[in-house]
Amino acid sequence: KHHDLAGDFVTGGIFTFRFWFCSCYVEFQFAQTMIFAIEEINQNPAILPNHTMGYKIYNSCGMSNIIRSALDLVNGQEEIIDERNCTNADNAQAVIGHSASAKKTLSVLSKSLFFFLFLQLSHFATCACLSNREVFPSFFRTIPSDLYQSRALAKLVKHFRWTWVGAISNKNEYGINGIAAFMKAAQEEGVCIEYYRAFEQTGPLHELAKVVESVKYSTSKVIVAFMSHREVDVLVTELFKQNITGLQWVGSDAWITEDALTSSEGNSLLVGSLGFTVSKAQIPGLEEHMRRLRPSQFPDSQFVRDLWEDTFDCVLNDTANTQRKPCDGFGSVQTVESYFTTVSELRFTNNVYKSVYAVSHALHNLVTCEEGRGPFSNGSCADAGHIQPWQVLHYLQNINFTTNQGERVTFDQNGDSPARYELVNIQLVTSRTLHVATVPVSVCSESCPPGKHKALQKRKHICCYDCVPCAEGEISNITDSMDCFKCPIDYWPNARRDVCILKEIEFLSYAELMGIVLTCICLIGAMVTTAIASVFFHFRETPIVRANNSELSFLLLFSLTLCFLCSLTFIGRPTQWSCMLRHTAFGITFVLCISCVLGKTLVVLMAFRATLPASNVMKWFGPAQQRLSVLCLTFIQVVICILWLTINPPFPYKNMNYYKEKIILECALGSPVGFWAVLGYIGFLAMLCFVLAFLARKLPDNFNEAKFITFSMLIFWAVWIAFIPAYVSSPGKFTVAVEIFAIISSSYGLLICIFIPKCYVILLRPEQNTKSHIMVRTKDIQY
Repeated sequence: KHHDLAGDFVTGGIFTFRFWFCSCYVEFQFAQTMIFAIEEINQNPAILPNHTMGYKIYNSCGMSNIIRSALDLVNGQEEIIDERNCTNADNAQAVIGHSASAKKTLSVLSKSLFFFLFLQLSHFATCACLSNREVFPSFFRTIPSDLYQSRALAKLVKHFRWTWVGAISNKNEYGINGIAAFMKAAQEEGVCIEYYRAFEQTGPLHELAKVVESVKYSTSKVIVAFMSHREVDVLVTELFKQNITGLQWVGSDAWITEDALTSSEGNSLLVGSLGFTVSKAQIPGLEEHMRRLRPSQFPDSQFVRDLWEDTFDCVLNDTANTQRKPCDGFGSVQTVESYFTTVSELRFTNNVYKSVYAVSHALHNLVTCEEGRGPFSNGSCADAGHIQPWQVLHYLQNINFTTNQGERVTFDQNGDSPARYELVNIQLVTSRTLHVATVPVSVCSESCPPGKHKALQKRKHICCYDCVPCAEGEISNITDSMDCFKCPIDYWPNARRDVCILKEIEFLSYAELMGIVLTCICLIGAMVTTAIASVFFHFRETPIVRANNSELSFLLLFSLTLCFLCSLTFIGRPTQWSCMLRHTAFGITFVLCISCVLGKTLVVLMAFRATLPASNVMKWFGPAQQRLSVLCLTFIQVVICILWLTINPPFPYKNMNYYKEKIILECALGSPVGFWAVLGYIGFLAMLCFVLAFLARKLPDNFNEAKFITFSMLIFWAVWIAFIPAYVSSPGKFTVAVEIFAIISSSYGLLICIFIPKCYVILLRPEQNTKSHIMVRTKDIQY
């Protein structure tokens, strides 16, 4: 037994501070922090008023003695033995310790206390296995479970985009369970483990050689090491000997802040290492407490004597055979810097401090319980004179307080405290400080930029993949996308295939060159037709105008003007009205035009029939009948158009079938039957006109109207026969251009063949524009 203090409530402490033990200074600091905290509580009237806390602190020496110390604390035996053989203690309400993280040590200790539901608080044990309440129902800890550390390490690796890492651990429960939890969390974060190796410092050399070989021939540049500083020391020394450098280490809290690694041969390899450790804290008054220590306070402690002799390079025992000077025993450590007096970065020590306060708050709540409002049956409270362990367990499970340093202390249902870590970065500080300039890259495959997606490589980790460009019509707008997605129907990918942009909308516009040219041709045709009509009107009394039925001629010129102008409705952005107007206007004006030509052809034929003896055929096909025939033939087309517009009219349509990257804005026919009925009727009239004109082609030369009509119909048929395949095969706005071209060409054909020869005679050969020249017989024929 190292030290004890009587009190109304006793808290036990089990630590290991042998002078030959590598962490003896830290363990001694743990014990002194427990003493300091209990003294501080006893001086605080707000905690356990009218009660005092005592302690029994054991310097354990091996597994069997750790268990004996625990059982002595439980049984309350008063057997004082020399500390070299360990001791027993009076009955205690809880035990703090031991400073082991391995499951084996803590499991044996906890199971020894389990049968009594005796409370155990650990300040150092991090194994996630200890959170199992069925196996360890009375175990609590003020240090976070390794489960949280493993998850934090996985998130740290993911943060730096290290998706291809190696994993190494030692072979005890701490390493195996910790690295297993890390690998599971890493997989959830999308991080791949290239290899996993485990070894022990005291294990066979071939295990270490296998670890070094894996590191040497791996492609990953990041190593996650879940082990103690002893394994890290052995490993980096061997790596340093083989000149294996350029690695980024990510470490667990068992070694990331360990000062002993500074003396390692390969410590330079660890510069830049990252890891998490428990948060450091300040405990006011602890340093003063440590500096007030004297050997006289611990007359039976061999450790304190050894510590004092080593600190002041003297000897307390006069009989010892040594060259050192004698110690007076009353020296001061106020100005001496030593490991056990250094409290600038308290991490695990603070957990001991919190553990003591957790027990005190649980006992405080127990003794201040009001009868009738207690937590046990019928609102009863615990008997402060005969406290049962399970009663203290209940209160400890439900504590919730804040320390003087502002840190909240509570336990979850598994006895774990909230996880709170500090990120540590190891740097070599000398006369010149070494800084890490860049973040290393550790990936199996480079990131896929936007516009590409991952394609996993066969029989390899998910972090090993090829970057494949998105398919046509698809994009990816994030880095390392697993899939590409299609753009909305009105959008198309840009050249990099990382953004969907609005598709180009195509239609025959007045602003583009082709639209301007066609518009000019249409307007020129309309103006020429108007000019010819003006000439005919001016010379309306001349024989050549009167001989060709001036009424039908003016009506034909009017219809040709409309044909030229209706072509303009095909240019511009299609709308509901323009789509209905363009096809119906074209159909009706063309039928009006062909009807006039047909009437003129019939007039020629009837005129010659009328010159025969006893023929009165002109009486039945006079001007009234001619007007009526034109009206009736045009009315039929009007009826067809009305039916078309009523049943299924043309409408604006976004054609996305021909081009994938742009939208063709066109007029859908609505009813194809209606469209082809309009064209078919025009074709029927044109064929009839052509046949009649062809029959009249051999009439006397002076009556050459039939020849010109025949030529115009040949042009008409040539244009419209070529129109059908061109219309069907032309893409986008060229379909509209073909239709306009067909209308303009056939209109110009009629205009040139029928009216230009007459204008030539009227304007340039007026001598032929006489009645005698027109007459072929003595009888004046007027039709």
